Amino acid sequence: MLSLESVTAGYTDENIIHDISLQVDRGEIVTIIGPNGSGKSTLMKSVFGLTRMRGGRISFLGQDITGKRPDELVRLGLAYVPQERNVFSSLTVKENLEMGGVSLTGAIGERLETVLELFPRLAERLGQKAGTLSGGEQKMLAVGRAMIAKPLLLMLDEPSAALSPKIMAQLFAEIEEINRRGVTVLMVEQNARKALAISHRGYILEMGRIRFQGPAESLLDDPEVCHLYLGRR
Repeated sequence: MLSLESVTAGYTDENIIHDISLQVDRGEIVTIIGPNGSGKSTLMKSVFGLTRMRGGRISFLGQDITGKRPDELVRLGLAYVPQERNVFSSLTVKENLEMGGVSLTGAIGERLETVLELFPRLAERLGQKAGTLSGGEQKMLAVGRAMIAKPLLLMLDEPSAALSPKIMAQLFAEIEEINRRGVTVLMVEQNARKALAISHRGYILEMGRIRFQGPAESLLDDPEVCHLYLGRR
């Protein structure tokens, strides 16, 4: 579904990721982990056309999307939720969700219904200003807004950042449900062990390069991976 071939990219004159090749197949949850500063977020932004590509090729559903604008990528079926809580604070929850459907043709009522079924907490707060929501609720709103656009591939950058363990567990369960409904997920996550536990495959970045990759279960059982990146159980 998504393929990166020898991608090198960064910002201004500095490359952050080097010669990255990875694959995300339809129906998977794939997680990217690694130390802070290893290039995880840059990789996601590169897929979504937000960095300077200096080498390589990115394709989605067999189509070369290297250098395409974010609005073009949304129309192709990609959705990206950055780490920052990207909600419109002065708008209501309902208005925020409706903003996710600006690229769609026709009414979004059915999509709104589906998202509220996934995130029932948002259904209770439709008229509430987004800026007054808790951190976990704002994260759910950001993911929900991305889902309004009916993505084929949902990209999440640190979805559990700053969330309590209880809300994090709830969000991961919702990500699994999104995947069960046919949406492929590519995720960068700091809670590596918990993210890999719901993933099919994983990649580990260090200093802008892939150091390990494989089935999530294999990475969780690899003594070197556990020692270097996952910590104690």
